[in-house]
Amino acid sequence: MTATLPPEPLLRVLHEEADLLVLTKPAGLVCHPTKQGERSSLIGRVRLHLGAGTRPHLVNRLDRETSGVVLVAKNAPTAGQLGRLWESRAVEKTYRAIVRGHPGQDHGLIEAPLGKDERSAVAIKDCVRADGRAARTEFWVERRFRRPEGDFSLVRIVPHTGRKHQIRIHLAHLGHPIVGDKIYGDDEQLYLAFVAGRLTEAERRRLLLPHQALHAAAVRFSWRGTPRTFEAEPEDWFTKFSDDAPVGSD
Repeated sequence: MTATLPPEPLLRVLHEEADLLVLTKPAGLVCHPTKQGERSSLIGRVRLHLGAGTRPHLVNRLDRETSGVVLVAKNAPTAGQLGRLWESRAVEKTYRAIVRGHPGQDHGLIEAPLGKDERSAVAIKDCVRADGRAARTEFWVERRFRRPEGDFSLVRIVPHTGRKHQIRIHLAHLGHPIVGDKIYGDDEQLYLAFVAGRLTEAERRRLLLPHQALHAAAVRFSWRGTPRTFEAEPEDWFTKFSDDAPVGSD
């Protein structure tokens, strides 16, 4: 008899109150509406959760392939308050990532301006360029480990600016791209194949993981006179990749 998998939950709720909903977004789910139905996007699922007549607003957004903490304001005034906090850089964000290789230092600060990659076939791709916008990313190596596929490191990251794809670009610029990153890894053609729905099994094996190993682990800020911290653990596929490292783990 074939085992039946439990249905995917509509939402993974971390916290809910009158004006605010805090979620863990799974990797692979887009934030914005699509033409594939309400369950195909995070905001669509939020509307199903809150019910008819509601007007929720995403306070922060994550790339489709990135998992982690997302805040949703249940009304426009709350969205304005929290949006101003984000814009003023009054929010501390912590990410975790698994990267290829072993960085040469346990702690570092990457300062490299970012702008459009005009040489890329990927329309949304940015890159480090001298005339780009200033960007700063701080990182700490939490663990170095080895698998049959090569050397890897688990890193904690705090972005000090909020540029598009900042963490992914900066880590790749450092020489340690995020595992599973289809755009900023070693072959952007993997991304073009992915969005066209023609990624082969061999190409999936090259990526090592089903999604890029980037997780928005925590946000911290003060709102309405109260310090707030919201944290979420990475998904199983992320943690197993490092925890189950079979050889040479540090």
